Amino acid sequence: MATDMEVQQNAKEAVAVVNGCCKKGPGYASPLAAMDGPKESLIYVTCIYTGMGRGKPDYLATVDVDPNSPSYSKVIHRLPMPYEGDELHHSGWNSCSSCYGDPSAARRYLVLPSLISGRIYAVDTQKDPKAPSLYKVVQPDDVVKKTGLAFPHTAHCLASGEIMLSCLGDKDGNAEGNGFLLLDSDFNVKGRWEKPGHGPLFGYDFWYQPRHNTMISSTWGAPSAFTKGFNLQDVADGHYGRHLHVYTWPGGELKQTLDLGNTGLLPLEVRFLHNPSEAIGYVGCALTSNMVRFFKNPDDSWGHEVAISVKPVKVQNWILPEMPGLITDFLISLDDRFLYLANWLHGDIRQYNIEDPANPKLTGQVFVGGVFQKGNAVLAEAEDGSTYQVDVPEVQGHRLRGGPQMIQLSLDGKRLYVTNSLFSTWDRQFYPEMIEKGGHMLQIGVDSEKGGLAINPRFFVDFGAEPDGPSLAHEMRYPGGDCTSDIWI
Repeated sequence: MATDMEVQQNAKEAVAVVNGCCKKGPGYASPLAAMDGPKESLIYVTCIYTGMGRGKPDYLATVDVDPNSPSYSKVIHRLPMPYEGDELHHSGWNSCSSCYGDPSAARRYLVLPSLISGRIYAVDTQKDPKAPSLYKVVQPDDVVKKTGLAFPHTAHCLASGEIMLSCLGDKDGNAEGNGFLLLDSDFNVKGRWEKPGHGPLFGYDFWYQPRHNTMISSTWGAPSAFTKGFNLQDVADGHYGRHLHVYTWPGGELKQTLDLGNTGLLPLEVRFLHNPSEAIGYVGCALTSNMVRFFKNPDDSWGHEVAISVKPVKVQNWILPEMPGLITDFLISLDDRFLYLANWLHGDIRQYNIEDPANPKLTGQVFVGGVFQKGNAVLAEAEDGSTYQVDVPEVQGHRLRGGPQMIQLSLDGKRLYVTNSLFSTWDRQFYPEMIEKGGHMLQIGVDSEKGGLAINPRFFVDFGAEPDGPSLAHEMRYPGGDCTSDIWI
């Protein structure tokens, strides 16, 4: 018997072939159709000089990920931004699978919000996918004047053709001014998305599930706090979040606030399951290192529970006696079978089977860095009081720096790409070696049948060897979309 997701895929594909197969928009008819999409050959990476003292602008790198190419695992193009001091961070598309039913739509522009400067860049990837070019710059003064918003973070395309961005504060870094920015299809500022008086407590990430008329957003903290580096006192003083905000979609009314309590401090990335009929998702809570599952109740309210807990590790020679894993990114495979998370401080990537969403099962784990890897000063303590360090293999003769931060999965679920920069100020605080030597990018082989993770020894992109000096690497995007950019309606 066909699953619900397979039925949806067949129905959408049937609609697409009416009056000819060309009558379709960008992306794929369904998440399962995306899994059968072409294998990735290029990946775009946001690269940062901001905060490194090099006097250079941030840039977008194009990396060759075709194993049959002579330039495999190499940066083949760099597009510098026209200004310094941006702190490129996350990225999104002007159009994605949410516009699949619109033949006039095209996935052409990569949207690059600048977390610090507030600029938003639109980059044309269609003219030459290997060498993208700058199309337009949305200036922060225009955004502030029309909306009061600043510190843009997550960008998602909407089925309407508009682009929506979460903004984490006002121009002075106050969390009270945060909300959601709407741009039209040519990147003109339209205004705020949420209704007046319905702003969130803090801002960070968001994801919408149209069949359930719901958008859920997460809460990092006040820019005035996190831009200075992490201070535990700021958590106690209420400058960081622990809530999820539930909005009507597309209405923009805040209908419920979920207090995650002390088990849900610093909820960052938020994802629904890809099946658009599902009313289930997860959020990664960084400081408490829990994956919290959220779900729709029979009365249409939303509930939550801890689904995965990464235990803190007792350590010596660190700023605290216990070290959290610090879950800073996670994603879900397009078939909703596996969840992958990155523990930036502990240094490991984990794979969980989530076919039973309430009871994830650990199926794979690999260490690719971390604070207590061999060669560092920090020691981990075992339960018996003995100390140990994690043996992290070199890749192509390179000692792995920092910890796993952003991750991106291939459409077929067999390759996981990993970068190691979180945010330049926090990189300097927790992994100062990265400011001197730069970041890198790895590829992890994935067993998508039984589970399992392994470093690919053939793949290593060293952003410490860039022509203008070592840079930091963050978000990754394929030209054709991926499991963290595309939403199905």
